[in-house]
Amino acid sequence: MSLRVRLALLFAACAAVAIAVAGVAFVVQLRASVDASLDPGLRSRVRAIADELATGDAVRAGPGDQILQVIAGDGRVVAASPGVADLTLLDRAQQRQAAAGEVSFVATVAGDRSRLLATTITSSGQRLLIIVGTGTDVSDAAVARARSALLLGGPPAVALVGVGAWLLAGAALRPVERMRREAAEISDRDTGRRLPIPGTQDEIAALAVTFNALLGRLQGALERERAFVADAGHELRTPLTILRGELELAARPGRTAESLRSAVGRAAEDTDRLIRIAEDLLLLARADSGQPFLDRKEFRLESLLTAAARGARALAAPHSVTVAVDCPPDLTVRADPDRVRQVVDNLLENATRHSTPGGQVTVAATVTPRGPVLLEVRDQGTGFPGAFLPLAFERFQRADAGRPRDSGGTGLGLAIVAAIVRAHGGRVTAVNVPPGGAVVSVELPPGRAPEPSTSGAGQGTVSQFPEHAGRRAPGQSDRVPGSQAQGRERGEGRAEDVPPRDGEG
Repeated sequence: MSLRVRLALLFAACAAVAIAVAGVAFVVQLRASVDASLDPGLRSRVRAIADELATGDAVRAGPGDQILQVIAGDGRVVAASPGVADLTLLDRAQQRQAAAGEVSFVATVAGDRSRLLATTITSSGQRLLIIVGTGTDVSDAAVARARSALLLGGPPAVALVGVGAWLLAGAALRPVERMRREAAEISDRDTGRRLPIPGTQDEIAALAVTFNALLGRLQGALERERAFVADAGHELRTPLTILRGELELAARPGRTAESLRSAVGRAAEDTDRLIRIAEDLLLLARADSGQPFLDRKEFRLESLLTAAARGARALAAPHSVTVAVDCPPDLTVRADPDRVRQVVDNLLENATRHSTPGGQVTVAATVTPRGPVLLEVRDQGTGFPGAFLPLAFERFQRADAGRPRDSGGTGLGLAIVAAIVRAHGGRVTAVNVPPGGAVVSVELPPGRAPEPSTSGAGQGTVSQFPEHAGRRAPGQSDRVPGSQAQGRERGEGRAEDVPPRDGEG
């Protein structure tokens, strides 16, 4: 059953109930009003009977439809109309009300519905109970006509309300039907199509605007997903092609043992690169889907930073770059140590690769007044390119797109950093500082802090899930080398990791 029909039936049912309730109330009120309208005539008749009793005249019974009983204090019937002399017209309660003043009511007398009025008067020194009444034929006829009008006019009125509701619902739902047809025609190959927005400025128009905004978000997510798949395929294709070439060369006859060992070694390096890319993509996919991937525990940050700096010095040595650690020995954080180490390794790798020869990279940790632990990695290079700063933490974004990927990285390092930091409930920012260099700041929860319950990309809560992912190895970077100073811009700049849009990491 369609919504239009259901609305019409609902309106018709409500109208039927309303007409029935109103009709019953009207008939009841009409009957009470018509019956009460007989009381003034009955009171006039009582006064006339009292005058007749006072003058000693004989009490007249009146027309045949009139009821009269005059009862003395000893219960003797002084006067009565034909057919009611032997009838008891009042019960005890009504007799008490009549003795105290006046009572009027409707009763059935001799098979006819009648309106009775009883009161007590004093005549010639004795109290007399006078009961007068009249038939209710006129009021009964009026009530019957009103009831017939309701019974005859009610069903057509209900039907008219139902038809009106059906037409009104059709007019109100017509824009919705158009929107439904438009939405049914939109496919994944026509993501730029939008629903028509009515010019009515009502809830239907607001619904169309909301749906168009949803379609826009879905289009953006789909485009980012397609770009992600394309970039991932490109990143995986290069090392796979190289690996296949190395294996084909190794399979040629006449190769020496030394050349075979060299080919196997290069193939192993390409295999490691494939593993790292797959692990990074897996981590980003889990972060996007909200799957937990953290194993939180409380640990001292200084030991982790010292170990990370020790590993970074091997990469920094060819460039004469020193790596220093500045961290209080008692500073603790509650986080996943493996993921934090992955963050620090990625940042130190970028910083050491893009520092000027003879420069220094510093990794420092302090507790901010707000509570989070602030971890900063500073270098003395040329900073991030200005156009790259807003995109620094997006996937497959590299400061120099023309750089070879096997030597310059995949563009996933900073995206991995952002995903891990957000999963811990923190944020990461990147700024250029004068006279040269960049600072990447990471906020982490301090030690002995309450542990949130869930985890996911773009959220500030996490849950424990013991799992480890491979760290980035030398050779993967997100920034242009320090020798290409023309690709870096000096001066102030800033990139901040905000809650991610769909598909960002």
